[in-house]
Formats: sequence, C-alpha cells, structure tokens
Amino acid sequence: MSLIIPENYHDILGGVEATEKAIKVVKDMFQNNLSAQLVLLRVTAPMMVLSGTGINDDLNGTEQPVSFSVRDMDGAKAEVVHSLAKWKRLKLAEMGVPPGRGIYTDMNALRPEEELDNIHSIYVDQWDWEATIAPGDRNLDFLKKLVRRIYEAIKVTENKLYVEFPALVPCLPENVYFIHSEQLLQRYPGFSPKEREDAIAREHGAVFIIGIGGKLSDGNTHDGRAADYDDWSTPNSDGYSGLNGDLLLWNPVLGHAFEISSMGIRVDREALERQLTERGQEWKKQLYYHRMLLQDRLPLTIGGGIGQSRLCMYLLRKAHIGEIQCGLWGEDMRRRCLEGGIVLL
Repeated sequence: MSLIIPENYHDILGGVEATEKAIKVVKDMFQNNLSAQLVLLRVTAPMMVLSGTGINDDLNGTEQPVSFSVRDMDGAKAEVVHSLAKWKRLKLAEMGVPPGRGIYTDMNALRPEEELDNIHSIYVDQWDWEATIAPGDRNLDFLKKLVRRIYEAIKVTENKLYVEFPALVPCLPENVYFIHSEQLLQRYPGFSPKEREDAIAREHGAVFIIGIGGKLSDGNTHDGRAADYDDWSTPNSDGYSGLNGDLLLWNPVLGHAFEISSMGIRVDREALERQLTERGQEWKKQLYYHRMLLQDRLPLTIGGGIGQSRLCMYLLRKAHIGEIQCGLWGEDMRRRCLEGGIVLL
C-alpha cells in the first residue's frame, strides 16, 4: 500500500488532545474485553531475546532483526523481537497454564525493513496473546469460536467508545465472515491477494481468511507465514488446509481492507516437521525452541497478535498510523500528510 490521502479528510475528534484521550480509552477497554473473552492473564514480556535460539519470529523469513552485543554477557548477541509468537508458548509451559486459559502481553517490536505507509511503521505494538488448548481443540470450529470472541471484544469496544465520543459512529457488521484463501482465489480469479482482500472486505465488512501461508492452486501463497508457529498445512473440516488466518475489517476512511489480527492454532510436532520440510528449513530442528516442540515439551496452543495502534486507528477513524503513535517518517510523507489534513504525532 502506497501513501493514501483521503479526499477532504479531517480529524473528527477535533485535535490531538481528544485523540490522546480516546487512545487510552480504547487500549484500556479492549484489553479488558479481550481478557474476559479468552480468559487471559496479563504477563510481562521481553523486548529482546538471545539470537540463535529460534525464539524470535522470522516473519516472512527475509527480515533482519535489530541486533546488538551484550557486553556483560561475554558479547552474546541479542536481537529485538519481531513478535512474541514463540516466546508465549514457552511462557505457558513455564507457568503450567491448563487448557482453556492463557496469557496476553504488551508486545513492542522494531521492524526496520517495513515499507512505510498509512498502516505500516518501524515501531510495532500489539496485544500478543496465547492460550493452552486440549488435543481435541485443534480444529477449524475451535479456531472460528475464538475468532468470534475476539471480534465481539472489538465490537463491544466500538459501541462503548461511541458513548464517550459520539462522533465515532459504529460501523462494524454484526458477524464476521469466514472464507478459505483458496475459496477467495476461486471467487476472484485474476485478482492479486490484496485485491481479493479488498473485494471480500468491502462486501462483508469483517472477514477472517483461513489458511494463510499454505500454497494455493495457483502455486502461490495468499501471504507469507513462518513455518514454525501457525499451522497452515493440517487438513481441516472445510476440505482445505490450515488452522490459522487473518482478521480483516473494511476501512471506510482508506477504502481498503484493513488487517487487524493474525492468529491461529499453532503447529504440533507433526505439523512442524511437515512445514519445515516444505520450506527447506530442517536445520531449525537443532534450535532450542524447535527441539522443545519436537520433544513434546511444549503445550498445544492457539494464539496471535492484535495491533494496538491499528485498532486505535480503525476505531478512531484515522487515516494514518502516525496519528496514533510516534514514529519515524520521511519528510516527503510528513509534507504530503500535512497538506492532506493528516497530523502525524
């Protein structure tokens, strides 16, 4: 997505002070709603992990993390997290959290290779969450149940926000629509993945696209996903593969689909073996995290991340994530935003 300047855009909240107040309302309210819906305990999380352990998120496998040497640890190399997708599973094992309960945390990451635009910045802030599940929960119905609970938490937040800020009229549909990425490809042949997302989100308002990361019938994936956390290869009850996906909302300000969360049932030992082989990453089996999983020393889990600034941006009807968070932006972007009525923090 290149920079979008909506026509006749203006801040309906009336300025930075009201925006800052509304941001706090959203963050306080949503995390309480999320915790209640999924039975989650808030925990403290790291901003950096040791390199070479396999704990950091590889994202699409090409992004390089911010790294540094720790002088007081004999120069050991550490790196700023991309996300906490795998760390959370280790934490659940350490805490002995039983099925049906989980954890969430404030995740702060740096992704300096992001292409900066309305919704992407170097600084990433998420509610990262993870819950322990039973073997019988590794199915599509269970995934959909938790997606609906998360969506309900978003809707409750939107409605309560309207009470305090009447300019923010609710626009989310009653229900979230589910579709597999292969079904989406068949419905919109000739469209790019992003064009397919725009089309389905415009039609339904809120959509969960299943099976992100697995190859489709055209030989491509809908979007990138690492091989060692989300399960995108296990056959599901809809006749396709994948127990993961992305939650998208139609953004009326930008006129595009808007990814608010990536989540899924995590790989078990068999799925990890299969997905590492498919990606040619068998060497990862020697890493600490992967050894733990292959030895069945980690619980079965489901989890994901929900963008904090993204959710605030959507609910507060902002055109740029820089209206929510303080980031680094090029002078040309700052100039164009200012000319279009977008005030970056």
